[in-house]
Amino acid sequence: MTVYIDPPTWPGHGRMWSHLVSDDSYDELHAFARRLGVPERAFERDHYDVPAARYADAVRLGAVEARSRELVALLTQAGLRRRKRSGADG
Repeated sequence: MTVYIDPPTWPGHGRMWSHLVSDDSYDELHAFARRLGVPERAFERDHYDVPAARYADAVRLGAVEARSRELVALLTQAGLRRRKRSGADG
């Protein structure tokens, strides 16, 4: 029952981004994102995209820092991993 965030190493739209995930439920993840002030439109399949400028805020709110590979493993173990469909847009 933890929310995790990876380092902001993902480029896009002129910024660097992190991924925010839960190891328990989407409800937990959505609640944390609301507290952080991340808009719902930032939710993508199984995670939130969080700009680098909000990384420290997420950690202060209790997100645990983890490597990107760890996030994928946590999502998979929790049964929350949702892969992109073949031919789906970004």
